[in-house]
Amino acid sequence: MIPARGGMEQSGEHRIEAPATAVWAALNDPDVLARCIAGCQSMEKLSDTEFRAKAKARVGPVSALFDAELTLSDLDPPHAYTLSGQVKGGAAGFGRGSARVELVEDGGATLLRYQVRGSVGGKLAQIGSRLVEGSARKLADDFFAAFAEIAAEPQLR
Repeated sequence: MIPARGGMEQSGEHRIEAPATAVWAALNDPDVLARCIAGCQSMEKLSDTEFRAKAKARVGPVSALFDAELTLSDLDPPHAYTLSGQVKGGAAGFGRGSARVELVEDGGATLLRYQVRGSVGGKLAQIGSRLVEGSARKLADDFFAAFAEIAAEPQLR
């Protein structure tokens, strides 16, 4: 296997107008997650700590269908967990990383904080770290914007 390169780190915080218990439930709901991931073709919950997903994505000139295997660990419901994953995109390359997600009550709302570390290999690593990081930031921003809206829906509380 080609070694992963292009290490990157990101962090952020989003305010979600819902209690932490509702946000936690949404973070563990494959249907909610699928609605939040651009290009998601499937999201399957294999167990309480494992998910499998397929999503079509474009990073600069590289476009592919990516298969992801995701695992939750360090569970502290409804406050925090660590999400680790491996993504394979065939000839486009691969990625792996982890994200620490923390939920903090803020009145009737919840602050969702995350720290992500990841790396890519194959063609993805060859297109340049700025382009990969910019694409990753946009994907994260789009995900959390959609997630904040969906998790605040009254029927999910």
